[in-house]
Amino acid sequence: MTENTCSACQGSWPKEDHFIADLGLSKAYLREDQFFPGWTVVVFKRHATELFHLAPTERIQLMEEVNLVAKTLAQVYEARKINYELLGNQLPHIHWHVIPRLASDPAPLEPVWRVQHEPMLRSGPDLQSTVLRLQQAIQKAR
Repeated sequence: MTENTCSACQGSWPKEDHFIADLGLSKAYLREDQFFPGWTVVVFKRHATELFHLAPTERIQLMEEVNLVAKTLAQVYEARKINYELLGNQLPHIHWHVIPRLASDPAPLEPVWRVQHEPMLRSGPDLQSTVLRLQQAIQKAR
């Protein structure tokens, strides 16, 4: 996959109305399926598929950006634990899934990928208020 065929590089994923923050080297977006509330995706701005493709300073900065999102989500959602996923099998473009695991978690010992569920899609005012809440929390955390 190249920049020309990558949905993250083309801007077709994630959805723009799910945008939370420009973090520097990456951007944060609320994931469409909010079955796990607060699930956020941190997407590296330029096309790269592996952490070893980044300069050491980029890796450090990217991890600080992921950390900022994780810390913010932990506070906003009162998470018991934060899960971090960097896979790239389906979309070979560096992007982190940052997932707050809550007290109400239906399967606290399972990876989120194994939990069967109907997608919980947010839209309209509900989506806007969630995104705004996270935007304000990240701004405050900086």
